[in-house]
Amino acid sequence: MNKKSTVLTLGIVAAGVAIGLFIMFGGQSAKTADEHGHENEKAAHAEAKGDGGGGKAEQTPDKGPHGGRLLASGSFAVEVSIFEQGVPPEFRIYPFENGKPVSPEKVNFYIIINRLGSSPETIKFTPRQDHLRGDREIVEPHSFAIQVTAEYQGQRHNWNYEQIEGRISMDETTARTAGIRIDTAAPARIRSTRQLQGEIQFNQDRLVRVVPRLGGVITGVSKNLGDRVKRGDVLAVIESQELGNLKSEYLAAHQRLDMTRTTFDREKKLWEEKISAEQDFLASRQALAEAGIAQRNAEQKLIGLGFTRDALQRQNLDGLTRLDIRAPIDGVVIEKKIAAGEAVGADAAMYVIADLSTVWAEMTIYPADLNNVKTGQKVRIKAAALGAEAEGVISYVGALVGEQSRTAKARVTLRNPDQRWRPGLFVAVDVVQDEAEVPVAVPATAIQTLRDWKVVFARFGDVFEARPVELGRSDGELVEIVRGLAPGTQYAATNSFVLKADIGKAGASHDH
Repeated sequence: MNKKSTVLTLGIVAAGVAIGLFIMFGGQSAKTADEHGHENEKAAHAEAKGDGGGGKAEQTPDKGPHGGRLLASGSFAVEVSIFEQGVPPEFRIYPFENGKPVSPEKVNFYIIINRLGSSPETIKFTPRQDHLRGDREIVEPHSFAIQVTAEYQGQRHNWNYEQIEGRISMDETTARTAGIRIDTAAPARIRSTRQLQGEIQFNQDRLVRVVPRLGGVITGVSKNLGDRVKRGDVLAVIESQELGNLKSEYLAAHQRLDMTRTTFDREKKLWEEKISAEQDFLASRQALAEAGIAQRNAEQKLIGLGFTRDALQRQNLDGLTRLDIRAPIDGVVIEKKIAAGEAVGADAAMYVIADLSTVWAEMTIYPADLNNVKTGQKVRIKAAALGAEAEGVISYVGALVGEQSRTAKARVTLRNPDQRWRPGLFVAVDVVQDEAEVPVAVPATAIQTLRDWKVVFARFGDVFEARPVELGRSDGELVEIVRGLAPGTQYAATNSFVLKADIGKAGASHDH
């Protein structure tokens, strides 16, 4: 009996241990199957809710064996995946019945996707070995509302869900506070450029050196360095004995001309009345011609010194020895080399006057750039110190390379009405190599990097969505968008990094 009791006791203990192990592991397995089976089944039914359509997807959708989203309606289910391994992204559909694969030949299937700001896009499918394959590439971002329709054994099954990535909500007031400027995608002119260094210089074609053309003594100075002058303004006054001689010569020639003209008129009248001989008439005519030549000669000498013919005819000579040195052009006095009381020669450089209404932007060209710089090319000139920009055309390219510097010179003539382009100012010169009108361009500040994309944040109401774009030409300020952003689309032109940061905080997804 004792032996039997011991065996019975051991049997009871073994059964208890077995029951305990079953409760611990068997019960836990049953719970896991419920959580990952029944719960997903509930979510799948929720998606198929309402006679097989119209249900809203749960935040954590069921996954199929291929990693796609599993949609179920009764015993029928489909796995929707975006396949992009070695091929452009495409939809692939795997049908199931009672958890077992169904031949793709037996299923008629299509999908309608709705992207923000775009028309609905219908995707049709053709059967392959174990799946149905979509008929087009699914471009990024894979962010859209999806309508799924499957026909199997005479029944239609519908599902709706939304797949979102790279999207952030921000109202207009918040965007404005964050410094985000909204622009509209539009055509623009893109210039590919090559940057050279240059310097603003005086326009040597509008630079005049003032000389007296007669020797004398400076008795007055009216203009000083930096003064603005108008053409005809008196710069200085010279007392010149040589000028006195010229003025006296002119006055004498003028009086002589008057006297010979009177004599000629008298001799002509006497000759016509047969009173005097023809020889006297001819002699008076010759004397008149010679007096006229002498008067014109004396007049031209004074006109060459700056006197006007009107002033000479009025005999307004303002003193025989006084010579007014006048400004020959409008401009600024950039050099002054005289002082009152100083004796100067006829060729003394008294003043240099520059017309600053135009200036030269002269650039240095190294041999490697000689073939890229030609006359007629458009340029953009920038002065960082002034925050100023101007456009012009290359008017000259030097043919020789300096023996010491091994560089050539090129220049652009710039209009300078407000005279902010000051000689001596260093500038950057962007030489336009190519220029083209492009359908869409955005500021460089609108481009951000998200994942492995270059993106522009398109705006739709209070929603910004990262749109991967293919970039083309750039001029440093504008960037051509070859693909990814349609004309007329609003986008974040500045401070778009704020949107990128917010998406990063939210955790960008790529749910396929």
